[in-house]
Amino acid sequence: MTSGALARVIRSAADRRPDAEFCDLCGAEAPSGHRHLWDTVEEAVLCACRPCSLLFVEEGASEARYRLVPRRRVRLPPVDTQGLGVPVGLAFFVRHADDTVSAHLPSPAGAARWEADPAAWHDVVSGCPPLATIASEVEALLVNTAHSAKEYWIAPVDDCFRVVAIVRREWRGLSGGSRVWPAVEQFFAELTEQPQ
Repeated sequence: MTSGALARVIRSAADRRPDAEFCDLCGAEAPSGHRHLWDTVEEAVLCACRPCSLLFVEEGASEARYRLVPRRRVRLPPVDTQGLGVPVGLAFFVRHADDTVSAHLPSPAGAARWEADPAAWHDVVSGCPPLATIASEVEALLVNTAHSAKEYWIAPVDDCFRVVAIVRREWRGLSGGSRVWPAVEQFFAELTEQPQ
């Protein structure tokens, strides 16, 4: 790298605001309320500026590496998830293109993951038909029954990973401390239904 190129890189890094978010594809500033992409190879949520998100407007494209995360949120009536073997009250379930379902449990170390029993998932879907409309990889069944809560949502995966971030950020000690559950409750209180 030449000294001129290095100087441009240093200047562009210095010009970036520390509180701003940037597109993970092109590096441009991503405005407040920007869209997200799901990277199917790295299994990660990526920030996307408007031009990059427009490249992935076909939300149902299951073959692409990057999939646009929809904004749909649907509050569901109580869903019987006992057959899925969830050992805790906060979890989300993602259906994959091959019809498998992974369960994710937010924890202080991130999201613990395991494969849910396919037959149990089909039983849950038959008891709650809207779950059949979940887009693979980019939407999930988000469940919160911790501390007597009763929250069931079809939610975009970026919302689900936001819950994981809240748990990681607020967890203290062995039991979570006094901050984690109020923060989770606030997250769910702020969720609003949003059509497709």
